[in-house]
Amino acid sequence: MDLETVMQELEALGKERTKKIYLSNGAHEPLFGVATGQMKPIFRKIKHNQPLAEQLYATGNYDAMYFAGVIAEPKAMTESDFERWIAGAYFYMLSDFVVAVTLAETDIAQEVSDKWIASEIELKMSAGWNCYCWLLGNRPDSEFSAEKLAAMLELAKNKIHDAPERTKYAMNNFIYTVGVSYLPLHDKAVEIAKEVGPVEVHTGRAKSKILNASINIQKAVDKSQLGFKRKHVRC
Repeated sequence: MDLETVMQELEALGKERTKKIYLSNGAHEPLFGVATGQMKPIFRKIKHNQPLAEQLYATGNYDAMYFAGVIAEPKAMTESDFERWIAGAYFYMLSDFVVAVTLAETDIAQEVSDKWIASEIELKMSAGWNCYCWLLGNRPDSEFSAEKLAAMLELAKNKIHDAPERTKYAMNNFIYTVGVSYLPLHDKAVEIAKEVGPVEVHTGRAKSKILNASINIQKAVDKSQLGFKRKHVRC
């Protein structure tokens, strides 16, 4: 399938209600409003195709950019490719659920994420922290440095309340994910989460949102979910 055909199929799957939801979360035109589950039949026809993924991502159409992440071949991508993708990720559903997810399937994931976390750019930081969440929830504990993750927990504790809004979400998610998916630092993550306490996030709506990693870690403990690892990063 070529770019034009894929775009036509995506457009045919678009729904106005879904489009409104995406727009309310930060997407902007162009987009069709395709539910992610509806993309699976197209994926089954194409499988993974990096050249086509690059063409789709370059359209600037949200649905096409999301689908680019579905068919991408992460290990064929270089650091400069990911820099280009994160530069085009104009809101969190792209930075955290397309770019970070795709990066998490590479051997350079931690290296690139570390640079993004240190960038002081909101969506880059968000993608970097979230990439670690995808990694921790999928890869064996032995692939990570406990010392490094412990330092990251301290960084999150010290910076989270003053961080940009989307980065707050990502830092909170990191604390939670370490607490649930990385057993060597479970106790430290629990301690950090308690020290951090509730985190207020301003969503642009009248009412702000309160995040609390401590409560969510305890819920995972109660459900016997400690040590959770997903089989695949991308669905």
